[in-house]
Amino acid sequence: MKIANRIDRLGTETAFAVSGKAAAWAAKGNKVFPFHLGDMNLPTPANIVEAANRAIKDGKTGYCPADGILPLREALARDVGERRGVNYGPQNVAVQPGGKPVIGKFIAALMNEGDEVLYPNPGYPIYESQIEFFGGVAIPYSYVETATGFAIDLQKLEDSITSKTRILIYNNYQNPISAASTPEEMAALAELAVKHNLIVLADDAYYEIRYGGDPKSIVTLPGMRERTVVLYTFSKKFAMTGWRLGAAVGPEAIIKIIAKLNVNAESCSNHFIQWAMLEGLTGDPSGPQQILDTLRARRDAAVAGLNAIDGINIPMPNSTFYLFPNVTKIMARKGLTDVNELMTAALQKTGVSFCTRNHFGRPLADETEYFIRLAYSGIDVPDINAGLAVLKEYFEE
Repeated sequence: MKIANRIDRLGTETAFAVSGKAAAWAAKGNKVFPFHLGDMNLPTPANIVEAANRAIKDGKTGYCPADGILPLREALARDVGERRGVNYGPQNVAVQPGGKPVIGKFIAALMNEGDEVLYPNPGYPIYESQIEFFGGVAIPYSYVETATGFAIDLQKLEDSITSKTRILIYNNYQNPISAASTPEEMAALAELAVKHNLIVLADDAYYEIRYGGDPKSIVTLPGMRERTVVLYTFSKKFAMTGWRLGAAVGPEAIIKIIAKLNVNAESCSNHFIQWAMLEGLTGDPSGPQQILDTLRARRDAAVAGLNAIDGINIPMPNSTFYLFPNVTKIMARKGLTDVNELMTAALQKTGVSFCTRNHFGRPLADETEYFIRLAYSGIDVPDINAGLAVLKEYFEE
């Protein structure tokens, strides 16, 4: 049997591989502190669960329109638009079985083989995977560490643009590094997109996981609405990672193509869950607020625990549920040159499971420092405190 050559270009979400190692270690009777996967151990708000059960009882179990039920598309257009100061209608929305499918369908709809796509690195690994799977050329842009977090290296990004550059993928409130653009940085990206006629995927998965201030989206800036597709997901705000529902929101011409891809890929997204999410968007807002309050307490504990470790100093991020500390001094203390060795040793010696920079895109040739990523979405405060206390002992040895 000969497998299609394109499969060799397909990557994966490597955090799941770390999950497997953590599970295997736990199966041997060891205590594991799960900082590795951006899953959530918080319950989906009760009103959403009840709405899903009600929709099943009401027979919402058959096919529905490929682009999603009209009431949900209307609610999404209103919610996404009002939160960004942009006018959308249901024709601008295509419901998806999760946020992740938006990436592949966006690329399939807009990128020809050989086109160049700018994507963040470190960043969500599915960008790189899908660009290359569909025959594009993945061009990474990088970040620089600052006193307040991370900033895009705008000069390197601009220097990477050629006549073949077609798409810019932009993940503000970023996984894995929690980077949040300043107004100046976002404006500079928008200017580049307009100047070079780039189509933009604005991955807003963490748009509402904000602990202070109003979130910002590039789609609001001049010239961007007509060239930007917003990736929307219910997973984070409503603690629904396993429910698998999201949406593409953008120019009608692009959304029609994405809806056509829906027909080919899955016919339609889960029918009764769409009715549940209509309740999520229009019903009691206290559930999402409780989720955010819980995440804030975990963030505070995790930042304090990491900053107590000699050799680590990270600022308090205002978005997402990830921390991306620089562990270069820890690596030197341990005499290590492979950050994955640190990851494996930490799991076996402390039970603390985390990802490394290497799980978020291929490391760039000019990188000289080492980073790890810790997610606090699936671990309670007592375990955060206990886990980082034992990690401190190991890292300071």
